[in-house]
Amino acid sequence: MSGLAWWQQALVVALGGALGSVGRFAVSGWMARAAGSGFPWGTLAVNLLGSLAAGIALAWFQQRAGGSMAWRLFVMVGVLGGFTTWSALAVDTLLLGRGESPVWAATYVAASLFGGLLLVWIGWRSGLWMRG
Repeated sequence: MSGLAWWQQALVVALGGALGSVGRFAVSGWMARAAGSGFPWGTLAVNLLGSLAAGIALAWFQQRAGGSMAWRLFVMVGVLGGFTTWSALAVDTLLLGRGESPVWAATYVAASLFGGLLLVWIGWRSGLWMRG
């Protein structure tokens, strides 16, 4: 893939993920202190900031086709994946929609949102059931 062994790629992703997770923790905590906890402002801020950063990074890496795959893995999968997976959904949707697949883009968004909501509800109900 990039001249790196699988374990090296995994290490690059893990290091980026650690940074992204700490960033998510910091931004979410700051938003909770600044805006209160009645609405998930921290999650919203992280998801929106992550989407903006993913768009910038995607354009940057696309313009540099010969760029390092290690940096792509570190930033896109690691840092942004640790910061928010919503940014990955946004990038995938953009790429599907830009191609010949706008219907697939809409399907992907709908399946992700409604499937995720359904499965979190099923998981919650299952957790209650298992608890007794």
